[in-house]
Amino acid sequence: MAATEQRAADPGVDPAGLATRLSRLTLTRNLGIALVAGVVLLLISNALSPFDNLQLATMAYTFIAVAGLSLLTGLNGQVSLGHGALMAIGAYTAAKLFAEDPGPGWPLLAVLLAATAVTALAGVVIGAAAARLRGPYLAGATLALAVALPSISERFPDFLGGSNGLTIIPPLPPSGLGVDFALERWHAWIACLGALVAFVVLANLVRGRQGREWRAVRDDEIAAELCGLHVARSQVLAFVVSAACCGLAGGLFVVVTQLAAPGAFPLALSVSLLAAAVLGGLGSLGGAAAGAALIVLIPRWSDDASAALGLTTNVQANLALAIYGLLLIAVVLLAPRGIAGIFGRAAHAVRTRWESQQMRRHERRGEVG
Repeated sequence: MAATEQRAADPGVDPAGLATRLSRLTLTRNLGIALVAGVVLLLISNALSPFDNLQLATMAYTFIAVAGLSLLTGLNGQVSLGHGALMAIGAYTAAKLFAEDPGPGWPLLAVLLAATAVTALAGVVIGAAAARLRGPYLAGATLALAVALPSISERFPDFLGGSNGLTIIPPLPPSGLGVDFALERWHAWIACLGALVAFVVLANLVRGRQGREWRAVRDDEIAAELCGLHVARSQVLAFVVSAACCGLAGGLFVVVTQLAAPGAFPLALSVSLLAAAVLGGLGSLGGAAAGAALIVLIPRWSDDASAALGLTTNVQANLALAIYGLLLIAVVLLAPRGIAGIFGRAAHAVRTRWESQQMRRHERRGEVG
């Protein structure tokens, strides 16, 4: 305590300036990671076929939704089974803005920002109600949202397109890229750019003051409140950020698929997003990327395996679900922190071994000296 007071009284120590410098270092590091990842994704997309670029775009917008859910559950302790419905809000918002004007239409960036903002506003309302619920009650409330919200389009078929949904004219590549530039590659670039922007924003939140506040509320709400934290406000803000991620993911979904329909946002989508967050590792952005890749690639792998083994149609349709279940059981039993936890433990083991080797080398040098 005395040392802390002495440092606080020391005129050479500026806590506010130190926090600002740390924030700038975090932002610089995250921007550097995003830049490197962007270059890698650019090179990968140029080498992929149109179908593989479509898969890459699907992984990108799925990552955004999974990252938002992973932040909400892993950092703030709120379990949601309704994020598929939040994606539907963003998708329908984007589809209406694309479809309403038969002329040039809204700019793509404006459409994605509007989809994100509208879903964030919905997250304010849902998050305010969710802040009063805990555990299975919160999961049940969001589950009801996932079941009920997509069916609203059938109640307003003139406005939302009914069961057929809304279709749009896809954003075309700029003429400077050439006439033969693949539309799927352009959509993959858009989706990957959105994913990188989401990564930078979320990474700075996770590593900053707000992330520490979310963790404190998750670990012990009473202790956090005694420390002066506003628990309900923190929980609502976490839900709003997570909902905004789903809104952006829904807008990119419309860009990639050119469709917003109730059948695209079933309850299974919400469950898949939560499964991806658990598989990757709750609270980890790297884990969210791994989980998103898994839920996109597993159906393709299962179809290839079924075709190679000559399995029946019924088995082929359920093989992906069986693989999901087996992976979840394996992760819960063997790696409770998900894929990110496995890599984290491996990195820790490598670092510990390297430090011990360095220490032994210094000891030998000391003995020789």
